[in-house]
Amino acid sequence: MRYLGAATEVVPFWNRIPAFFRYPFQADPLMVIAICTFVPLLLNPDLIGLVVSLLLILALFKYTYAVINHTAEGHMTPPPLATAFTGAGFHIVILQFLVFVLMGGLVWSAGMLGSSMLAMAAVAFVVLVLPASVMILAMEHQVGPAVNPAHLMALISRIGWPYFVLYGHLILLMLASGAIQEFAFNHFSPAIAQPLSGFIGSTFTLIFFHMMGYLLFQYQEELGFASDLQDEDAPPVPDRTRRLDADIDMNLKDGHYERALTLIKGALKKEPTHPQRLEQLYRLLRAMNDESELYKSHPRLLQWLADRRDADELTEMFRLLEQVEPGFRLDDPALAVNCARTMNLQGEHRTVLRLLQDFHKRFPDNEHLAPAYLLVAQSLAQLGQWEKAMAFLSFIKKRCGQHDLHQNIETYIEQAQNQQPLRGPAASFSLPD
Repeated sequence: MRYLGAATEVVPFWNRIPAFFRYPFQADPLMVIAICTFVPLLLNPDLIGLVVSLLLILALFKYTYAVINHTAEGHMTPPPLATAFTGAGFHIVILQFLVFVLMGGLVWSAGMLGSSMLAMAAVAFVVLVLPASVMILAMEHQVGPAVNPAHLMALISRIGWPYFVLYGHLILLMLASGAIQEFAFNHFSPAIAQPLSGFIGSTFTLIFFHMMGYLLFQYQEELGFASDLQDEDAPPVPDRTRRLDADIDMNLKDGHYERALTLIKGALKKEPTHPQRLEQLYRLLRAMNDESELYKSHPRLLQWLADRRDADELTEMFRLLEQVEPGFRLDDPALAVNCARTMNLQGEHRTVLRLLQDFHKRFPDNEHLAPAYLLVAQSLAQLGQWEKAMAFLSFIKKRCGQHDLHQNIETYIEQAQNQQPLRGPAASFSLPD
């Protein structure tokens, strides 16, 4: 197995088009574009001015190739300004010039040795593989692989159809850049049109190169390297729920139940009430017949079963707990009432009576005493034991005067006297005068 970096999480480049257009307008690339575009306009048209202008062009193209590498390494923010003007890396521009010369030589040779159709085919091939050539040159810094048809076609085949999607975007961007520059020269004076055209051309070039770097980052697995998102403001890494589910599933299929149990328990330490993890824990422990672990985890498992109103599984869970600890009783009054409420709704009235037996002795003056004994009274009424039901209702009336249920206790008592189901007062939708 090998590390895949962010290969499985990266957003496809066609979903990040707005981000590509915003990329050149951050501080560092904007400074590079401004310096390389506007400084030559301030220079005298002499030899020194020409040399400085050429150096600035080299710096701009050096920065664009740094953008490809920077993006492919997982940086979604641009390289710093100093990248364009300091350090090594200027040779990449010379290598790109050699690549263009060799590609031009290929087209010229095709025209000289064959027909015009062959020359047109050579031009079409060069235009098609040009983005691939730029990406290979940026990554490998070697002319040979950047002009080798086998290398170029291998890169295109590994990326697949998204390469042609990128190619279409690049063509559209080139047409847009050309149209804007033509508009500038047709509607503005040369003093304005020239710097504006240079600024637009440089901006679109950075967009091109950032897109190509992102394509390398997106298809890093196919291209044989691994990078992670490395910027502080990069998109948040998706949660690992699906990865955890896959790991649990693989361990279950391989029969590694203890490993799966360890994964589930580890996840529950972070999210103790996660319903999916609780269900996985319950199903796995039941399948493993691990009564001891079921007993240790019974509070949260019973709460989960009660929340989902699963009376059948609650009954089975209580049966298993009784096997581990004969005479098992819940120590949590709120949980006992919650479980009893579920059992009462499903008609498991005898289980309700067992759960809440001697509740006032075990949890005296507890806030759940009134709801607990109302459930007992309702279950006794369903079993036809009206006198006992009346006794528990009278207990609530006498001992639980501060509870909200007390205001409706007379209604319950009246229903018990008439041997009617204990449902409390009917809902009223009338508005007060």
